[in-house]
Amino acid sequence: MTVLRELTPDDVDALQELIESDPEYTQRITGYPPGQADAQSLLMIRPDGLEAEQKKVLGLIEGEQLVAVVDLIRGYPNEHTAFIGLLEVHGEHRGKGTGAAAYRGVEEYVEREWPEVRTLRLAVVDTNAAEAQGFWERLGFGQTGEVKPYRYDKLESVTRLYEKQLS
Repeated sequence: MTVLRELTPDDVDALQELIESDPEYTQRITGYPPGQADAQSLLMIRPDGLEAEQKKVLGLIEGEQLVAVVDLIRGYPNEHTAFIGLLEVHGEHRGKGTGAAAYRGVEEYVEREWPEVRTLRLAVVDTNAAEAQGFWERLGFGQTGEVKPYRYDKLESVTRLYEKQLS
């Protein structure tokens, strides 16, 4: 059975294992391999000025294994938008439809739990575009034309913003 549920601090070890299962993703986004505290950071860090309850980290659980994670922010950058900060699939589950299944679960979650949200938004870092751009476009997201500088320590790139309107 596959279920999408909110992750808690009790899930930190499973989340860390998922992050470490796909070290190339972290390398493309940060310029570094996964760090020991990446899962803890994902559960806690949110944009400045946002309340803790606006952030949800959702996990797609298949059997007993965490197979995908989605970082979701309610009301960012405005009350009618939710921002997907991350969707990462466990390395053993890539290319099997797991990411699309996680996304479909997120869309259902947002429509059920956050009825004011009409738009989903995300940013693709150019250093990850070869992996992510086609995925998001197949799910119905389109580029907004907004491009913003991106920096993580020594890694410098740009992000391209994407949006999808919900029905």
